[in-house]
Amino acid sequence: MTIKSPLINVMERAARIAGRGLIHDFGEIEQLQVSTKGPGDFVSNADLKAEATLKEELHRVRPDFSMLMEEGGATEGNDSEHCWIVDPLDGTLNFLHGIPHFCISIGVERTWLSAGREISEIVAGLVYDPIHDTSYWAEKGQGAYLNDRRIRVSGRRTLSSSVIASGLPGLERGDQALFLAENAALMGRVAGIRQFGSAALDLAYVAAGYCDGLWQDALKPWDMAAGILLVREAGGFVTDFKGGADMLKSGTILGANSLLHEEILTILTDARDQKS
Repeated sequence: MTIKSPLINVMERAARIAGRGLIHDFGEIEQLQVSTKGPGDFVSNADLKAEATLKEELHRVRPDFSMLMEEGGATEGNDSEHCWIVDPLDGTLNFLHGIPHFCISIGVERTWLSAGREISEIVAGLVYDPIHDTSYWAEKGQGAYLNDRRIRVSGRRTLSSSVIASGLPGLERGDQALFLAENAALMGRVAGIRQFGSAALDLAYVAAGYCDGLWQDALKPWDMAAGILLVREAGGFVTDFKGGADMLKSGTILGANSLLHEEILTILTDARDQKS
């Protein structure tokens, strides 16, 4: 039986408590108060309540950790090395339309100085799907898991047999023309492209081998912090669109198995070069 560390247990307990509230609100969508943060970008009472629950539960057990939360922003803690990175409801638009595909994402970032240089990495991550009561979780060096089962990225070797996930920007968000160019470059090479509406859950699906890859831009750290570690610990390869490791700052991410990653990156890079 898989033994979860105290840190993962803290994250999973907080996510399950917040998840129960989301399930309740999902059943009463028409009663929710919703406001607009930007074009096509919404926040509901469900997001706010879930974030408050997560903040309370995580702070109670690790009171010195800093926090970066989607709605509440950054809060400095006494522990300068560790920071919670939390999305209380990834897939809000799905949630508000009654589409049962959304999740809670919690990552732990550790930052330290080495030879005078600041280094940061995600050391623990959990993506919780409350609709299916499933936890995708990982710790650095310990592998990735779906509940108590070890998971691995897919072993597909060719794009022609692969399903790749992404996210279509709506209204005024993102560079829509560039995204269409990327889609056009890939769609003739892959078995299918899927747009599920939750980047965090998409990354969990890549880690579990359900999807063979994910590319997306205009993301925030809380959209992908946990998923980055999940894919890596499941044996996958994750970079930004330049092939580096600056995903959290650049907002771009490409995750896949090591056999497909370079080919997808080359196709996306060529599409971007031709569009510019």
